Amino acid sequence: MSNQFQLMREKRFRPFFFTQFLGAFNDNVFKTTLITLVAFHTAKLTTLDGSTLATLLPGLFILPFFLFSATAGQLADKFEKSQIIRLVKVFEIGIMLFASAGFFLHNIWLLAAALFMMGMHSTLFGPVKYAYLPQHLKESEIVGGNGMVEMGSFVAILLGQVLGAWLAMQSEHALLTSSTVLVIAVLGYWTSCGVPNSPAVAPKLKINWNPITETYRNIKFIWQHQAIWLTIIAISWFWFYGATLLAQFPNFAKNILHGDESLFILLLSIFSLGIGIGSLMCEKLSKGKVELGLVLFGATGLTLFGADLYFASTSIYESLNNKALLDYAAFIGMHYDAEGHLIFTYWRLLADIALIGVFGGLYIVPLYAFIQTRSEKSHQSRVIAANNILNALFMVISALFSVQVFNMGLNIPQLFLVTALLNVIIMIYLCIRQPIYLRSFIAWLKPKP
Repeated sequence: MSNQFQLMREKRFRPFFFTQFLGAFNDNVFKTTLITLVAFHTAKLTTLDGSTLATLLPGLFILPFFLFSATAGQLADKFEKSQIIRLVKVFEIGIMLFASAGFFLHNIWLLAAALFMMGMHSTLFGPVKYAYLPQHLKESEIVGGNGMVEMGSFVAILLGQVLGAWLAMQSEHALLTSSTVLVIAVLGYWTSCGVPNSPAVAPKLKINWNPITETYRNIKFIWQHQAIWLTIIAISWFWFYGATLLAQFPNFAKNILHGDESLFILLLSIFSLGIGIGSLMCEKLSKGKVELGLVLFGATGLTLFGADLYFASTSIYESLNNKALLDYAAFIGMHYDAEGHLIFTYWRLLADIALIGVFGGLYIVPLYAFIQTRSEKSHQSRVIAANNILNALFMVISALFSVQVFNMGLNIPQLFLVTALLNVIIMIYLCIRQPIYLRSFIAWLKPKP
């Protein structure tokens, strides 16, 4: 059995793993339920336009990352981390009580406030989440530990979105959703009680409560460490790429693939499971060390299968023109052309999405491991906080980029192609600025004696 699965037997890892898993799970149960209610039952919640709300609400969740990440990074460096984790979990229980009131009263403003506070919850937890691992794992376990955490996060996101969509469609959604999110929050606090002590790395740090000046100081600090800066840019690019795809999956399933909601869930499931598989593969492929060669390997897959997704989806769109909506079972079933030949394009498209996920996992895990092992211990959480700020910024830019691409007259498959090709430019830039990525990739490809 590999080290990453053995970690689940260890008290230094298992409670932390389930705490972060349940946090991501609850985030997505609540967010998805709310957004689904806004999409299908807007009139019960507000007189505002449903499509406008569906666009604004995700932004409300991201906003705290800009406002509070700098402060969260300082707190995680100054104070003992397991105590912070437990306080954050208590905060989550309070948020879910607040959200429950919003569901029962059908009050969109209470629900929007709860969504903003869940963004705060994730903002506070983020720096602790990634700074905790290097304190409790050996360097040979860092890649495997990160792989487990990334796998757990994406599986939690997937399960949370599926459960959230199902809850929103129930007649007693207020009671069911409130009970569910409260139970998950309480379970998260219970698992956090087992997280071991994690001593403060900078107990004498004086907190700067001004988010603007502290954010500037964080960005300035990582800019002075170019290897860390470029790693964070590479991580942020992954979130740009992923956000671009995931934001379009609902309309991609409906308008391009002529599918219903079940097909959207299938695409999301395949992508999330792909990320999980790729994350778990990192330890074996890197032999337990931080292997930057995997970054270019992962990026290659993101471009190849992102480009093929364009060709496969275009082919399907042309063949399905004006046909009735397909559910997931009809989509993955047998399809034949006019001559009776079996068409593999549908399975090829699903394979593309799965492999984008797999190579995304291979790409992202070594980058997080690099930050954790190369950052100064006294600034580790603040570096993660700066990373979270830039991740959020890149996701916002992703939305603006997609709007601009559509304004130019391109469609969703063409957006996927443009993003895949842009990935090549980003990787060339990364290799020019930090040649170690290319050298590591070449060395990793060479057969070992």
